[in-house]
Amino acid sequence: MSGTQDFLFWRLAYFFIVEKKYRLIQISEDYREIWLEDTSNKNAQIIRMLRYDLDWGNWLKRDAEHTCIQAEKLRKHFMKRSLNVLNIYVSTYPPVDDYQSVLKSPLAINKGKTIVYNRLIESTDVENGIQQISNFVQQHISISLKDHYEEEDVQYLRDTVLTNAVSRTQEEQRLFDNGKPLFTYILLGIQIIVFLLLEITGGSSNIQNLIRFGAKYNPFIIEGQWWRFITPIFLHIGIIHLLMNSLALYYLGPTIERIYGRIRFLIIYLIAGFTGTLASFLFSSSVSAGASGAIFGCFGALLYLGAIYPKLFFRTMGTNVIVVIIINLVFGYSVSGIDNFGHIGGLVGGFLAAAIVHFPKKKRLTIQVGAFILTLAISIGGLFIGYHGGNYSPPDVVNSVAQKQINEGNYDAAYELLNEYVSKRKGNADTYFQLSYVEIQLKKYSEAKEHLIQTIKMEPNLPNAHFNLALVYLYEGNKSAAKKEAEKAVKLTDDKKYKDLLNRINQIP
Repeated sequence: MSGTQDFLFWRLAYFFIVEKKYRLIQISEDYREIWLEDTSNKNAQIIRMLRYDLDWGNWLKRDAEHTCIQAEKLRKHFMKRSLNVLNIYVSTYPPVDDYQSVLKSPLAINKGKTIVYNRLIESTDVENGIQQISNFVQQHISISLKDHYEEEDVQYLRDTVLTNAVSRTQEEQRLFDNGKPLFTYILLGIQIIVFLLLEITGGSSNIQNLIRFGAKYNPFIIEGQWWRFITPIFLHIGIIHLLMNSLALYYLGPTIERIYGRIRFLIIYLIAGFTGTLASFLFSSSVSAGASGAIFGCFGALLYLGAIYPKLFFRTMGTNVIVVIIINLVFGYSVSGIDNFGHIGGLVGGFLAAAIVHFPKKKRLTIQVGAFILTLAISIGGLFIGYHGGNYSPPDVVNSVAQKQINEGNYDAAYELLNEYVSKRKGNADTYFQLSYVEIQLKKYSEAKEHLIQTIKMEPNLPNAHFNLALVYLYEGNKSAAKKEAEKAVKLTDDKKYKDLLNRINQIP
């Protein structure tokens, strides 16, 4: 009968390791005790199996208590708030004295943070023991047994189970060894060299100098300087900014290179940098620079690892990665001057880029093609909205597009763009001023007057607005109102054309 129980022990191990993908974390030298782990299974995050012919109930109780202590150590190792452990005994016979209390009541330690549930399968009642384990793990376990098994049968099954466990462990290890870091250090070197050049030529905190070196500046992007979607990831504003991003890249970059390989890492980094800048272009009018978007792309690549290999991800780094992402996003929203749009854009871009390149020597064509199409759609859509204005474009983007249309004499197109934008209660003083200028060109004087008044409310010290409003009042024949606006313009600047207008108004009878 012991041969049958030995076979049953390894058949249960086969169910958990091969069929349910539990990970083997510990095995005794005599192969009679194994510990398995799947922290995603809330009912039985840890399973301990022992093949031992029980004799006394007290021994069973002491062993269960020792198992509880060992399980608490595992809980701390996996950094879990709580841990449920299924402790399975496979024995030829039950203990000769009382033992039922050990099976009925689970053992708890450290205020119930670790709970051990004990179950027994013995030869006189195998089906009931298997059914109890099935109920506990909420998985149907179907095992049919013969009356006798040879040692070779047991050994073959044991070798099958252990080979599967070892090969899966080796596969996981290979996933973290797809390339030695190279581009991480090249990128670090580039951004340090560029920072030194910035400091030498005018300072890394000088906005004009940053723009000159390729920082994200929406008006210049609108004018056709498309390279500003990439160049900002190599620029940093101040030494603290450089140090923070360099440290993040130093620790994150090698991990991504080892997981995805060198070329895939570079693709992920650059795509994430682009999508981060694109998001900033769409939702922020500020001048921006920094590798933060690309670095958040590295976090996105780790999240993709979690999406494909959730058990491995959460067992190794998952919780820490998610916590760091949340902390950084909360910090970004609570502190001024941080481009959170770039961070989120980089995070999304890094995830999608990782899905496109996938893992070395592995293919998921459906996921890869889908991610490529989605990334392309987001990029084209974002660029279209950014270059042509729209509900989500910041005012300086719309203003830049409109100014380009005005310079080309395309007043109707500029009017349509600006009027639609302000109708949604969007826009700044420049938006309203441009709209009023276009309306004057189209001889829509009453509308121009309303928008000039709105411009002045938003920016009272804009001499051109007072000057143009004075002209509109003159067209309407309202000399006194025109004179007031002209006087305001003259107070704001000593430009000759403003003084000439005021003189003309004073000469009107």
